[in-house]
Amino acid sequence: MADIIQVTAEKIRNFQIKGARNIAIAAIEALQIHTTQTKAQTKTQLLTELKEAQTIFTTAKKTQPLMRNTLRSIINQTQTTPTQNITSLQEAITTTTNQALKDLETSREQTAKNGAKHIQNNTTVFTHCYSSTVTHLLSKAKEQNKTFQVICTETRPAFQGRITAKKLLKHDIETTLIVDSAVRTFIANTDLVIVGAEAITSEGNVINKIGTSNIAVLAQEAHKPFYVVSELLKFDPETLSVVYEKIEQRNPDEIWKKAPPKLTIRNPAFDVTPNRYIHGLICEEGIITPQTIPEVVRRKYPWVF
Repeated sequence: MADIIQVTAEKIRNFQIKGARNIAIAAIEALQIHTTQTKAQTKTQLLTELKEAQTIFTTAKKTQPLMRNTLRSIINQTQTTPTQNITSLQEAITTTTNQALKDLETSREQTAKNGAKHIQNNTTVFTHCYSSTVTHLLSKAKEQNKTFQVICTETRPAFQGRITAKKLLKHDIETTLIVDSAVRTFIANTDLVIVGAEAITSEGNVINKIGTSNIAVLAQEAHKPFYVVSELLKFDPETLSVVYEKIEQRNPDEIWKKAPPKLTIRNPAFDVTPNRYIHGLICEEGIITPQTIPEVVRRKYPWVF
């Protein structure tokens, strides 16, 4: 397997590449580069390499249906390409991966456009962790000359909230960073909550950064609408058979290096927010209820099933 696959997978595994969308893009680009460097002599050999790469990426990050769905689409299209010629297949894969990257950008733009409509003047938005789509949505609202402010959590233990804060400040958006344990103190003074997603189940439950479900419960207590921003391809078809995404356990050193011996440290990366706490799912098709996601995905991307 080409080094680019292993190197990219290691960056994904070690948190050097963050965010579901960025991970999907990195995997697609690595697959594209690998294809141009392949030593495969037959279509069968090339497909075997692509499937091996897919396995390496999905093993590096299990909670990534956006990446899995996109890679599966690329491999399926390669498999059905009516040629055995390696050069022709390389060209076809380049075209397919470029289109996949373009589609991801298009869905992000449309999702941000749909969400920006719901940011009103003089409102306070609450967010958690880092989502490139959420920050893009907020930057779109700022471009529309809306005045609003954002409260974001620091998001321990990796402090992804600092990434969010820096991105928002670059767009001249008034931003306040708070410690995770202060959510209940500040959420009552916000107007709405907007978070990203790692994955969405067939029931419309959302898997996202640990702490998201706590915020959803507190938002309901404070009577604040809780929105999830996500491309539809973060839908995980495996959950149709009630196979839920495995929650990744991160390295305990992220919590406490040189911790006392015999101390047990648990460091789950994600949690599950039940659909009953979600006011709406902001996606490329507009704002939908989480329960309708299988129907909407089936209509938009029937190949997922």
